Amino acid sequence: MGSKIYLCIDLKSFYASVECAERKLDPMTTNLVVADPARAKGTICLAISPSMKALGVKNRCRVFEIPANLNYIMAPPRMQLYINYAAEIYGIYLKYVSKEDIHVYSIDEAFIDVTDYLDLYKMSAKELAITMMNRIKDTLGITATCGIGTNLYLAKIALDITAKHVPDHIGYLDEALYQKTLWHHQPLTDFWRIGRGTAKRLSSNGMIDMYDIAHADEKTLYRIFGIDAEYLIDHAWGREPTTISEIKNYKVQTHSISNGQVLFRDYNFDEGLLIVKEMVDLMCLDLVDKGLVTHSLSLYVGYSKETAVSTSGTTTMTVTTNSNRIITRHYVELYQRVVNRISPIRRISVSANDVVDEVYEQYDLFTNTADLERDHSLQLAVLKIKGKYGKNAILRGMNFEEGATTRDRNRQIGGHKSGVSS
Repeated sequence: MGSKIYLCIDLKSFYASVECAERKLDPMTTNLVVADPARAKGTICLAISPSMKALGVKNRCRVFEIPANLNYIMAPPRMQLYINYAAEIYGIYLKYVSKEDIHVYSIDEAFIDVTDYLDLYKMSAKELAITMMNRIKDTLGITATCGIGTNLYLAKIALDITAKHVPDHIGYLDEALYQKTLWHHQPLTDFWRIGRGTAKRLSSNGMIDMYDIAHADEKTLYRIFGIDAEYLIDHAWGREPTTISEIKNYKVQTHSISNGQVLFRDYNFDEGLLIVKEMVDLMCLDLVDKGLVTHSLSLYVGYSKETAVSTSGTTTMTVTTNSNRIITRHYVELYQRVVNRISPIRRISVSANDVVDEVYEQYDLFTNTADLERDHSLQLAVLKIKGKYGKNAILRGMNFEEGATTRDRNRQIGGHKSGVSS
């Protein structure tokens, strides 16, 4: 494999920058917080503008942590608007490179393989990055920063660490420069994929920087971290063999579909069961929509303020199906078997495991196939109506019971308000 050049482009304080752009305001001088005013002051700010960061306000802080004497705009989250902006920015990337050379890492960050485009445009990687970043700024008013590297990891580190310390906010790293400038950089948590727990375990074994990891005994690292030691060792030397094409060609061996939520108040046992039924209903529709079936179901329940240890369980069905009728029955039995009946509930997730194509649907001797065929036709009709008129166009009676959350969640994207009616 020849030498590669990657860009890692990040949209600076993306949600806050979008809200400023919509208001014709400069995020560099405007104090703006993206948070839902309808929620308590303990809610986390999804984003704060760069001007607030410059004043010492921490990103992802809670509203009550913002200094009381600081004047700022509170913008309710509009997730659909941010998705629309991200789609337009992706369209800008496509004006310069093929979609096969773009890996969207998150809504505000993307990796781009520019190796084969530099000769085409007669530009350096930095010049091409500036061209795309300027087009984003001129078209949408969003400021971007960039890391340039000879592999995906170095591009990410150039963005996260190096770009922050140069005036134009564009960093560059190859393996030699990485070892020269960042081997002794601290804290280790500044590096991609090293969290507090990993850093603590490294420190307790005498490793406080990347140089220490690079020169540590590999057997010791594998003993501590298992297979994860492989990427730690590679990254300590600035190596990353994975390419964008390999990411795009990767096929997950096992599949599952899950649905989870954090409740905004304490729910009792019966109310929790209502939420499970709602979530299972949506999960079954998702299975039908994707043409998938399952025979294994999992449930997780977390309790309020650690009043009890979280509970979980898995059940295996004698059929392989996406039938709401059958799957709901199994979930009710699982819920009644594993959930603490006394402790208040705050977190619930459900999961359909080992999902496969509908051609592998299987019944047992007690299955009424005629009923299931009618159920399947009904689910398809529901999906068609929702697709045409919105998620709340057709609902079950339980969705109107006190404590039900589906109607509100149908108006959200990623657990936050979409900013549009449904």
